[in-house]
Amino acid sequence: MDEESIPQPPEGFVLSDGRGAFSTHNGPYFHRPSEGPLVEQAFFALKRHTNGVGIVHGGMLSAFMDGVLAGAVWRGAKRRAVTIHLSIDFLHMARAGEWVQAEARLTRATRDVAFAEGRAFVGGRDVVRASGVFKLMGG
Repeated sequence: MDEESIPQPPEGFVLSDGRGAFSTHNGPYFHRPSEGPLVEQAFFALKRHTNGVGIVHGGMLSAFMDGVLAGAVWRGAKRRAVTIHLSIDFLHMARAGEWVQAEARLTRATRDVAFAEGRAFVGGRDVVRASGVFKLMGG
């Protein structure tokens, strides 16, 4: 498999579009279309996503989870938001050649601030746990 070859995404996932330049550059990202409160996204870890020891870089996982949590805020609060605080717990490694999947949900929203929690996993093992606080824009 060459550097940019990406296999079929996990069942039910489709290519995401309409993301900002930073996320588009880091991706491609995929999502599972749904109507419920749970947001599901994924990316296929390429060699360019790894650090010097060959595992997916913590910065890549952090940026990915920031977007997943923000998606949960958008889904739950129906407003755009910017990150105030992001907390990441690194639990296990992900490697090039693996699908990294994530799920997140809005846990609480006030008039101006929203809170979200999520996790990323590879197969049956959690890779990161994340939570975020977001400033709701507009409205």
